[in-house]
Amino acid sequence: MQFRTPINITPSSWRITHRSGGFAVGSCFAEHISDRLAQLKYHITSNPLGPMYNPHSIARCIERISSGQAFVHEELCEWRGRWFSTEAHTLLAADTAEKALKRLNAALATAHQALTSADYVILTLGTNRVYEQNGRVVANCHRLPAEQFTRRSMGVEEITSVLSEVFERELAGKRIILTVSPIRHLKDGLSENALSKASLRVAAAELAARHAERVSYFPAYEIMMDDLRDYRFYAADMVHPSEQAVNYVWELFGESHLDPSEHELNRRIERLVKACGHRPLDASGAEYHTFLERTAEECRTLATTYPEVDFGREMDFLRDSLTKK
Repeated sequence: MQFRTPINITPSSWRITHRSGGFAVGSCFAEHISDRLAQLKYHITSNPLGPMYNPHSIARCIERISSGQAFVHEELCEWRGRWFSTEAHTLLAADTAEKALKRLNAALATAHQALTSADYVILTLGTNRVYEQNGRVVANCHRLPAEQFTRRSMGVEEITSVLSEVFERELAGKRIILTVSPIRHLKDGLSENALSKASLRVAAAELAARHAERVSYFPAYEIMMDDLRDYRFYAADMVHPSEQAVNYVWELFGESHLDPSEHELNRRIERLVKACGHRPLDASGAEYHTFLERTAEECRTLATTYPEVDFGREMDFLRDSLTKK
């Protein structure tokens, strides 16, 4: 007797390796996947200007990052002593305009370099709802008074149009992994969330068909809604996937998009990172010293065998730890 409807995912025709450069943009679910990639030392940059949820803001974010157009004072807003851009996350806000511009443009420079060198882009759509201020879609409202904004829903045609333009211009020549975030947007109600996700999913299908040579769809939304399909796979807020759910989605992503020839390397990296995070009961004991030496030898072997992988953090930790002995 079967109590689940496991999803079958067609393996990608191309695979991510440690030589690949990646860029993730969109919903915070994109960060879940990119965080797992980063933990295994894949080259990946994720949401340098903060999470973007609607397709319009994602497209404008990519356009700006690609052009490298610097933020200027006239674009900033000030509210309750904080200066910020509605095109970026609150983490880049500051108590003066000068500090805010410095943070924004530093993040933009990093993003421009990462996107330019990226071989693939993970793009995660969160909602079709947009908020407009003076007729312009914003990426982040920064808790400004609600009366400053009007809200509307993007239709399938608009979503497809704005993203297709970016795919053909700024992301030309790059592989694109398109997903719909399983994170629920319940502020407007369950019915509206269902309609929003349906619009995104139809648009994603059209984009994947239109750009079939470069765009693939990864069914993160379907995994959560149909394969897992149980409230126990949600966090306490009943909105975000639980850690167990994220782990499962990551496993399926790895099976379909990571190069199988590197699975053993990933296991060794995972063991090494875990070993470097180990905290012994007796840090001055001979047993821990032997453990550090053995771990350092493994780290040197990996660094020599796989020069494309950066083990600098682990090398520094092990060198410092052994020096203290």
